[in-house]
Amino acid sequence: MKEQKSLDTLRHSASHIMAAAVTELFPDTKVAIGPSIEEGFYYDFDRPEPFTPEDLSKIEEKMKEIIKENHPFVCSSVPKDDAVKEFNSKGEKYKAEIASEIPDDKVSIYKSGDFTDLCRGPHVASTGEVQNFKLLSVAGAYWRGDSSREMLQRIYGTAFFTKEDLDEYLKKLEEIQKRDHRKLGKDLDLFSVHDAVGGGLVLWHPKGALLRDIIETYWKQFHINNGYELLLTPHIASEELFSISGHLQTYSENMYAPMEIEGKPYRVKPMNCPMHLMVYKTKLHSYRELPIRYAELGTVYRFEKSGVLHGLLRVRGFTQDDGHVIVSPEQLEGEMLTIFNMAVNMLKTFGFSDYKIYLATRPEKKYVGEVSDWEKAQKSIESALKKTGYEYELDEGGGAFYGPKIDIKIKDAIGRLWQCSTIQFDFNLPERFDITYIDSSGKKARPYMIHRALMGSLERFTGVLLEHYSGALPLWLSPIQVAIANINDEQSEYCKELLDKLKKEGIRAVLDDRNEKIGHKIRENAMQKIPYIAVVGNKEKEAGSVAVRARGNKDLGVIKIDDFINLLKEKSIPGVNEL
Repeated sequence: MKEQKSLDTLRHSASHIMAAAVTELFPDTKVAIGPSIEEGFYYDFDRPEPFTPEDLSKIEEKMKEIIKENHPFVCSSVPKDDAVKEFNSKGEKYKAEIASEIPDDKVSIYKSGDFTDLCRGPHVASTGEVQNFKLLSVAGAYWRGDSSREMLQRIYGTAFFTKEDLDEYLKKLEEIQKRDHRKLGKDLDLFSVHDAVGGGLVLWHPKGALLRDIIETYWKQFHINNGYELLLTPHIASEELFSISGHLQTYSENMYAPMEIEGKPYRVKPMNCPMHLMVYKTKLHSYRELPIRYAELGTVYRFEKSGVLHGLLRVRGFTQDDGHVIVSPEQLEGEMLTIFNMAVNMLKTFGFSDYKIYLATRPEKKYVGEVSDWEKAQKSIESALKKTGYEYELDEGGGAFYGPKIDIKIKDAIGRLWQCSTIQFDFNLPERFDITYIDSSGKKARPYMIHRALMGSLERFTGVLLEHYSGALPLWLSPIQVAIANINDEQSEYCKELLDKLKKEGIRAVLDDRNEKIGHKIRENAMQKIPYIAVVGNKEKEAGSVAVRARGNKDLGVIKIDDFINLLKEKSIPGVNEL
């Protein structure tokens, strides 16, 4: 923690040096805020012209001059009213606004060279201590995150104590850019997003839709095998349903405007759970039936600001791998353990085996239910987590307002953490929908409810998969498993027969019989990250075989057709992630 605080201080100081450089180079620029963040720093600026890549280079050079001059960071405390007046006189309205809202009579001001900033600090001793930094990008940002306020320009950068750490981080950024699922989605022809359709609304191309189908087919069978019943619910529902659930009262800013059908307001659904509870309520249930496990690949729609939309990772329409389990109170711990094990098993199948696990507890203020019930639920969940054998951390106050939860973050191939599985206890909806069961004494009792998503959403999980594997998906997930490439027209009929045979065996294959050189075909199919390329010349045609190249430029030699089919079947089992 001390190391992180020191790094935060270094980066905060770097943001001030950047602001000093910007105001010196572009005197008409107004400054806003410039904090350190998890992997670097940023500063928000109000400038009529957009910053260009050339501008960033100029700013970096000016920062190096300021660093070389080694100005001390000097802190002083001044009356708040004087600070507001001073900032207003300089036209620095953002600083004046922040200063005016500080509750104290005095505010802290930091000066380095000719640059003066409102800041509570801390900073390093002098600008000369910031030796290893890099400016990274420019983005738009509303002042104070309010879309009704001014749009500012945010310059991002990072800084480290050593050149080695900076170089390692920049190398990681290059790798992240190579793995960007948006680029992979375009290069591999999987999906697209168009302004004419709408931001955050994904169009799945044939190969992308096939990938989705592979994941969905596995998901459905996995859930059936684990005792779930599949549901299918509509995309819209009467506003009345979301009033009963409370979403209309507490979640309306994330919901789309109502549509009128025969004089009655309807909404596109932001959640599947209200409809699942309506299914539960269609008949009486005995304690002998519990737990009742419902699952649905349910598509929902939630409003996200355009500035935060990001490929498949942040969208407006997405398909949740949703599940809701109705349990008796005494079944809670056992079912939490069961769901956790399901989540881990599924994630391992997709190639994720390194996790950060959190138990999120009752929020300090906004929550429903009695404290004693929260404590009982948290104790049951913690007991279940202990039985898993996995280490976990407490996320104090991080639970939903309706109950505590378990969050599982997965670590990808380059060490990034992604939030995926969540298992949430709910005090709220069983009460709001008045769901009951007949207990062993023949009386009505209130069950508990668990919300759970193992992948989160199919869109986001697919994006994570693409970045984890850098587009080179395991054989069982690859939309195209084999590309057959003939050397010339003499092998065309043989290749067509081979294609039919592979397809009959359930292998996803395509035939590349273009009038191109074989080297060109091999390169293009390799760029599509197809796991196997089966090359056919006259020798292979006569011998009833193929010359096989595995992804990664591995030459497997000449293989008989039946042996090749057996190899493909052996390697295409879910969870087998090696070619």
